[in-house]
Amino acid sequence: MMQPTLTLNDGKRIPQLGFGVWKLADEKAPEIVGLALEVGYRSIDTAAAYGNEAGVGRAIAASGIPREEIVVTTKLWNDAHGYDEALRAFDASLKRLRLDEVDLYLVHWPVPQQNAYVETWRALMRLREEGRARSIGVSNFTVAQLRRIIDETGSTPSVNQIELHPRFQQRELRAFHAQAGIVTEAWSPLGQGAALQDPVIQAIAGKHGRTPAQVVLRWHLDLGHVVIPKSETPARIRENADIFGFALDDDDRAAIAGLDALGGRIGPDPETFG
Repeated sequence: MMQPTLTLNDGKRIPQLGFGVWKLADEKAPEIVGLALEVGYRSIDTAAAYGNEAGVGRAIAASGIPREEIVVTTKLWNDAHGYDEALRAFDASLKRLRLDEVDLYLVHWPVPQQNAYVETWRALMRLREEGRARSIGVSNFTVAQLRRIIDETGSTPSVNQIELHPRFQQRELRAFHAQAGIVTEAWSPLGQGAALQDPVIQAIAGKHGRTPAQVVLRWHLDLGHVVIPKSETPARIRENADIFGFALDDDDRAAIAGLDALGGRIGPDPETFG
Protein backbone atom coordinates (compact mmCIF):
# COMPACT_ATOMS: atom_id res chain seq x y z
CA MET A 1 0.00 0.00 0.00
CA MET A 2 1.64 3.20 -1.20
CA GLN A 3 0.16 6.05 0.76
CA PRO A 4 0.70 9.80 1.04
CA THR A 5 2.58 11.35 3.94
CA LEU A 6 2.49 14.86 5.39
CA THR A 7 5.51 16.85 6.56
CA LEU A 8 5.16 18.18 10.10
CA ASN A 9 6.46 21.61 11.15
CA ASP A 10 9.58 19.92 12.62
CA GLY A 11 10.47 18.32 9.27
CA LYS A 12 9.40 14.78 10.25
CA ARG A 13 6.90 12.92 8.06
CA ILE A 14 3.70 11.12 9.07
CA PRO A 15 1.48 8.82 6.97
CA GLN A 16 -1.92 10.36 6.27
CA LEU A 17 -3.61 7.07 7.10
CA GLY A 18 -2.99 5.56 10.52
CA PHE A 19 -4.57 2.83 12.62
CA GLY A 20 -6.38 3.78 15.84
CA VAL A 21 -6.67 1.39 18.80
CA TRP A 22 -9.13 3.12 21.14
CA LYS A 23 -11.23 0.50 23.01
CA LEU A 24 -9.03 -2.34 21.73
CA ALA A 25 -8.35 -4.83 24.54
CA ASP A 26 -4.65 -5.21 25.36
CA GLU A 27 -4.76 -8.98 24.84
CA LYS A 28 -6.27 -8.53 21.36
CA ALA A 29 -3.85 -5.79 20.32
CA PRO A 30 -1.02 -8.07 19.09
CA GLU A 31 -3.37 -9.86 16.69
CA ILE A 32 -5.35 -6.80 15.46
CA VAL A 33 -2.40 -4.38 15.22
CA GLY A 34 -0.36 -7.19 13.68
CA LEU A 35 -2.98 -7.54 10.94
CA ALA A 36 -3.05 -3.77 10.35
CA LEU A 37 0.74 -3.75 9.91
CA GLU A 38 0.49 -6.76 7.58
CA VAL A 39 -2.14 -4.98 5.44
CA GLY A 40 0.17 -1.97 5.07
CA TYR A 41 -0.63 0.54 7.83
CA ARG A 42 2.59 2.16 9.02
CA SER A 43 1.23 4.46 11.72
CA ILE A 44 -0.30 3.21 14.99
CA ASP A 45 -2.09 5.56 17.40
CA THR A 46 -2.42 4.49 21.04
CA ALA A 47 -2.57 6.26 24.43
CA ALA A 48 -1.83 5.59 28.08
CA ALA A 49 -5.57 5.79 28.77
CA TYR A 50 -6.38 3.02 26.27
CA GLY A 51 -4.63 0.41 28.43
CA ASN A 52 -3.18 -1.34 25.38
CA GLU A 53 0.31 0.13 24.94
CA ALA A 54 1.87 -3.20 25.98
CA GLY A 55 -0.14 -5.10 23.36
CA VAL A 56 0.76 -2.55 20.70
CA GLY A 57 4.43 -2.91 21.64
CA ARG A 58 4.19 -6.70 21.29
CA ALA A 59 2.60 -6.32 17.83
CA ILE A 60 5.40 -4.01 16.66
CA ALA A 61 8.10 -6.33 18.03
CA ALA A 62 6.52 -9.37 16.36
CA SER A 63 5.87 -7.71 12.99
CA GLY A 64 9.39 -8.04 11.63
CA ILE A 65 9.00 -4.54 10.14
CA PRO A 66 12.03 -2.28 10.79
CA ARG A 67 11.23 0.08 13.65
CA GLU A 68 12.07 3.18 11.59
CA GLU A 69 9.27 2.29 9.14
CA ILE A 70 6.52 2.48 11.79
CA VAL A 71 5.23 5.76 13.22
CA VAL A 72 4.12 5.17 16.81
CA THR A 73 1.94 7.75 18.59
CA THR A 74 0.95 7.65 22.24
CA LYS A 75 -0.62 10.20 24.58
CA LEU A 76 -0.30 11.56 28.09
CA TRP A 77 -3.41 11.07 30.24
CA ASN A 78 -5.18 13.73 32.33
CA ASP A 79 -3.83 12.45 35.67
CA ALA A 80 -0.24 13.18 34.61
CA HIS A 81 -0.32 16.92 33.87
CA GLY A 82 2.58 18.97 35.24
CA TYR A 83 6.27 18.95 34.32
CA ASP A 84 7.66 16.12 36.44
CA GLU A 85 4.45 14.09 36.26
CA ALA A 86 4.51 14.22 32.45
CA LEU A 87 8.13 13.04 32.29
CA ARG A 88 7.32 10.10 34.58
CA ALA A 89 4.20 9.21 32.58
CA PHE A 90 6.22 9.23 29.36
CA ASP A 91 8.80 6.85 30.85
CA ALA A 92 5.98 4.50 31.87
CA SER A 93 4.48 4.58 28.36
CA LEU A 94 7.87 3.80 26.77
CA LYS A 95 8.34 0.89 29.14
CA ARG A 96 4.91 -0.58 28.28
CA LEU A 97 5.58 -0.13 24.56
CA ARG A 98 9.07 -1.62 24.98
CA LEU A 99 10.50 1.15 22.78
CA ASP A 100 13.42 3.57 23.13
CA GLU A 101 11.45 6.44 21.64
CA VAL A 102 8.05 7.28 20.16
CA ASP A 103 7.53 9.14 16.92
CA LEU A 104 4.76 11.38 18.23
CA TYR A 105 3.77 12.16 21.82
CA LEU A 106 0.56 14.08 22.47
CA VAL A 107 -1.07 15.77 25.46
CA HIS A 108 -4.38 13.88 25.31
CA TRP A 109 -6.66 16.63 26.70
CA PRO A 110 -5.96 20.18 27.88
CA VAL A 111 -7.88 19.75 31.19
CA PRO A 112 -8.15 23.55 31.66
CA GLN A 113 -9.48 23.15 35.24
CA GLN A 114 -6.00 21.97 36.30
CA ASN A 115 -4.35 24.88 34.47
CA ALA A 116 -1.20 22.79 34.04
CA TYR A 117 -1.08 22.22 30.29
CA VAL A 118 1.64 24.84 29.67
CA GLU A 119 4.03 23.14 32.12
CA THR A 120 3.03 19.77 30.65
CA TRP A 121 3.89 21.10 27.19
CA ARG A 122 7.32 22.23 28.46
CA ALA A 123 7.97 18.63 29.54
CA LEU A 124 7.15 17.43 26.02
CA MET A 125 9.56 20.03 24.62
CA ARG A 126 12.28 18.50 26.79
CA LEU A 127 11.42 14.99 25.56
CA ARG A 128 11.77 16.22 21.98
CA GLU A 129 15.14 17.83 22.78
CA GLU A 130 16.29 14.52 24.26
CA GLY A 131 15.16 12.72 21.08
CA ARG A 132 12.90 10.34 22.98
CA ALA A 133 9.78 11.87 21.45
CA ARG A 134 10.70 12.61 17.84
CA SER A 135 7.70 14.93 17.39
CA ILE A 136 5.30 16.41 19.94
CA GLY A 137 1.76 17.65 19.71
CA VAL A 138 -1.57 17.93 21.46
CA SER A 139 -5.06 16.52 21.21
CA ASN A 140 -8.43 18.22 21.74
CA PHE A 141 -6.91 21.71 22.19
CA THR A 142 -8.96 24.79 21.27
CA VAL A 143 -7.64 27.83 19.39
CA ALA A 144 -7.22 29.76 22.67
CA GLN A 145 -5.31 26.89 24.31
CA LEU A 146 -3.06 26.47 21.27
CA ARG A 147 -2.34 30.21 21.21
CA ARG A 148 -1.46 30.13 24.91
CA ILE A 149 1.12 27.35 24.68
CA ILE A 150 2.65 28.87 21.54
CA ASP A 151 2.83 32.36 23.12
CA GLU A 152 4.18 31.17 26.48
CA THR A 153 6.75 28.64 25.23
CA GLY A 154 7.58 29.71 21.68
CA SER A 155 6.97 26.13 20.52
CA THR A 156 4.14 25.17 18.14
CA PRO A 157 2.65 21.67 18.35
CA SER A 158 3.26 19.60 15.21
CA VAL A 159 -0.22 18.03 15.43
CA ASN A 160 -3.59 18.67 17.09
CA GLN A 161 -5.66 15.48 17.11
CA ILE A 162 -9.35 16.44 17.32
CA GLU A 163 -12.82 15.02 16.88
CA LEU A 164 -13.55 15.56 13.20
CA HIS A 165 -16.10 13.95 10.89
CA PRO A 166 -18.73 15.07 8.34
CA ARG A 167 -21.22 16.22 10.99
CA PHE A 168 -18.55 18.04 13.04
CA GLN A 169 -16.09 19.69 10.69
CA GLN A 170 -14.29 22.14 13.03
CA ARG A 171 -13.67 24.73 10.29
CA GLU A 172 -12.47 27.52 12.59
CA LEU A 173 -9.98 25.26 14.38
CA ARG A 174 -8.73 23.80 11.09
CA ALA A 175 -8.21 27.32 9.70
CA PHE A 176 -6.09 28.20 12.74
CA HIS A 177 -4.06 24.98 12.29
CA ALA A 178 -3.39 25.90 8.65
CA GLN A 179 -2.26 29.39 9.64
CA ALA A 180 -0.03 28.13 12.48
CA GLY A 181 1.49 25.18 10.58
CA ILE A 182 -0.17 22.50 12.74
CA VAL A 183 -1.29 19.25 11.09
CA THR A 184 -4.94 18.36 11.74
CA GLU A 185 -5.43 14.74 12.81
CA ALA A 186 -8.98 13.38 12.98
CA TRP A 187 -10.19 11.02 15.69
CA SER A 188 -13.59 9.36 15.24
CA PRO A 189 -13.17 10.17 11.52
CA LEU A 190 -16.31 8.18 10.68
CA GLY A 191 -18.35 9.82 13.47
CA GLN A 192 -18.33 6.47 15.34
CA GLY A 193 -20.20 4.98 12.40
CA ALA A 194 -22.97 7.61 12.21
CA ALA A 195 -21.60 9.14 8.99
CA LEU A 196 -21.90 5.78 7.24
CA GLN A 197 -25.71 5.85 7.56
CA ASP A 198 -26.01 9.31 5.99
CA PRO A 199 -27.92 9.21 2.66
CA VAL A 200 -25.55 11.82 1.16
CA ILE A 201 -22.49 9.68 1.96
CA GLN A 202 -24.27 6.54 0.76
CA ALA A 203 -25.16 8.20 -2.56
CA ILE A 204 -21.54 9.27 -3.14
CA ALA A 205 -20.38 5.74 -2.27
CA GLY A 206 -22.82 4.29 -4.83
CA LYS A 207 -21.59 6.71 -7.48
CA HIS A 208 -17.97 5.60 -7.06
CA GLY A 209 -18.62 1.91 -6.35
CA ARG A 210 -17.06 2.34 -2.91
CA THR A 211 -18.22 1.92 0.68
CA PRO A 212 -19.43 4.87 2.80
CA ALA A 213 -16.36 4.46 5.07
CA GLN A 214 -14.01 4.69 2.09
CA VAL A 215 -15.76 7.88 0.91
CA VAL A 216 -15.44 9.58 4.32
CA LEU A 217 -11.78 8.58 4.73
CA ARG A 218 -11.02 9.81 1.21
CA TRP A 219 -12.71 13.14 2.09
CA HIS A 220 -10.39 13.52 5.10
CA LEU A 221 -7.30 12.82 2.97
CA ASP A 222 -8.44 15.36 0.37
CA LEU A 223 -8.72 18.00 3.12
CA GLY A 224 -5.12 17.26 4.14
CA HIS A 225 -5.92 15.56 7.45
CA VAL A 226 -4.19 12.65 9.11
CA VAL A 227 -6.89 10.08 9.80
CA ILE A 228 -6.86 7.11 12.22
CA PRO A 229 -9.86 4.80 11.67
CA LYS A 230 -10.22 2.01 14.20
CA SER A 231 -11.69 -1.42 13.52
CA GLU A 232 -11.31 -4.93 14.90
CA THR A 233 -12.92 -6.54 11.82
CA PRO A 234 -10.29 -7.87 9.37
CA ALA A 235 -12.42 -7.07 6.29
CA ARG A 236 -13.00 -3.51 7.54
CA ILE A 237 -9.29 -3.03 8.36
CA ARG A 238 -8.47 -3.94 4.75
CA GLU A 239 -11.35 -1.85 3.33
CA ASN A 240 -10.27 1.26 5.29
CA ALA A 241 -6.77 0.92 3.83
CA ASP A 242 -8.07 0.70 0.25
CA ILE A 243 -8.79 4.40 -0.30
CA PHE A 244 -6.08 5.42 -2.74
CA GLY A 245 -7.55 4.11 -6.00
CA PHE A 246 -10.35 6.63 -6.46
CA ALA A 247 -11.03 10.37 -6.19
CA LEU A 248 -13.93 12.49 -5.00
CA ASP A 249 -15.00 15.37 -7.22
CA ASP A 250 -15.99 18.93 -6.32
CA ASP A 251 -19.70 18.01 -6.14
CA ASP A 252 -18.94 15.21 -3.67
CA ARG A 253 -16.86 17.51 -1.46
CA ALA A 254 -19.51 20.24 -1.56
CA ALA A 255 -22.22 17.73 -0.58
CA ILE A 256 -20.15 16.48 2.40
CA ALA A 257 -19.35 20.09 3.44
CA GLY A 258 -23.12 20.58 3.74
CA LEU A 259 -23.42 17.88 6.42
CA ASP A 260 -21.70 19.98 9.11
CA ALA A 261 -24.14 20.38 12.02
CA LEU A 262 -24.26 22.61 15.10
CA GLY A 263 -24.90 19.70 17.44
CA GLY A 264 -22.52 17.38 15.63
CA ARG A 265 -20.00 16.77 18.44
CA ILE A 266 -20.24 13.24 19.85
CA GLY A 267 -17.23 13.23 22.21
CA PRO A 268 -16.53 15.34 25.30
CA ASP A 269 -16.11 19.12 25.19
CA PRO A 270 -12.42 20.00 25.73
CA GLU A 271 -13.39 23.09 27.74
CA THR A 272 -14.99 20.98 30.46
CA PHE A 273 -13.61 17.43 30.13
CA GLY A 274 -11.19 15.98 32.65
